Amino acid sequence: MAEATRLTREGKLQDAMALLRGGFAGTPPEPAAPRPGYAPSGRIFDVEPDAVAPPSSAGFMERLKRGLHRNQPAAPPPLPPGARFVTQTFTGAGGSRAYKLYIPASLPEGPVPLIVMLHGCTQSPDDFAAGTRMNALAETDACLVAYPEQTASANAQRCWNWFNPEDQQRDRGEPAIIAGITRQILRDHAVDPRRVHVAGLSAGGAQAAIMGATYPELYAAVGVHSGLACGAARDVPSAFAAMRSGAAGLATVGGRAVPTIVFHADRDATVHPVNGDQVIAQARSATSLRAETLRGQVPGGHAFTRTRHTDPAGRAVLEQWVVHGGGHAWSGGDPAGSYTDAHGPDASAEMRRFFAENPLRPG
Repeated sequence: MAEATRLTREGKLQDAMALLRGGFAGTPPEPAAPRPGYAPSGRIFDVEPDAVAPPSSAGFMERLKRGLHRNQPAAPPPLPPGARFVTQTFTGAGGSRAYKLYIPASLPEGPVPLIVMLHGCTQSPDDFAAGTRMNALAETDACLVAYPEQTASANAQRCWNWFNPEDQQRDRGEPAIIAGITRQILRDHAVDPRRVHVAGLSAGGAQAAIMGATYPELYAAVGVHSGLACGAARDVPSAFAAMRSGAAGLATVGGRAVPTIVFHADRDATVHPVNGDQVIAQARSATSLRAETLRGQVPGGHAFTRTRHTDPAGRAVLEQWVVHGGGHAWSGGDPAGSYTDAHGPDASAEMRRFFAENPLRPG
């Protein structure tokens, strides 16, 4: 962070951009201050202890080589008999990406929901699937799960380029590619078009927010885990500033207000937790809602605060989970995947529930 900031101040924007593109996953901002009213506890687990200090460029690259995962991804678990986890490719005007599609053995006749999962930096579809356990949920909930794969040629650390203006627009760049993958699956499989959802972690969470804002007629609901609001950054300096302390101003999102569920830990030292508040504020901007707050505790794990924003009909169309004492990792995730915290509430199960409660509605 210090190195990228120095490069920006000196006018070396290309070098700063290269650092952001190549090292977003492992470059933590200053540790997040506890939010008012919260009592965080526990340790920050998303980086090695020596990575918390502002890195020199040499030390930063060395840590990237070692890997900054709390847990390294394991081999994919064996598939249940009859299930398939297939690799496909989409090519369109915006470019080409591979993706993996999980087709559960328990798939019934007729249209089923689809969840599009966007991995974080340095991750892969197999890694993200293992860490979130979303494929196991697909077996019990009867849905398809797609995992678009970012390429090293597009971003050296395989981050979705949420901070680039061309990757924040409808029918341009990465949004066009992800939407193209989604539509290809809708064409090739029996998917209920009213139950198509998108979720992601970190850079993938930021990209999921962009997908909901740019394709509100395609995605019925959005899940943002440890991510940022649509338009939180427009260049390198604003990207680092948003990660450190939130976006300077929220972009206005027109059209349908897309139901959104947010998970963010209050000790996240990579993406400040205020960004979770901003995702909710942006999604709520065009809606009159009533908020109710509940507090809970995972047995043997983290405490959490859950805020539901309900519409006049009593439907929870926005939901925010703050995980107390957690860091930059998928809450309730499996240690078989990277960036997971098994001590938090189960983000995958809660997102799946929220998605089921929020199909695409007319108008």
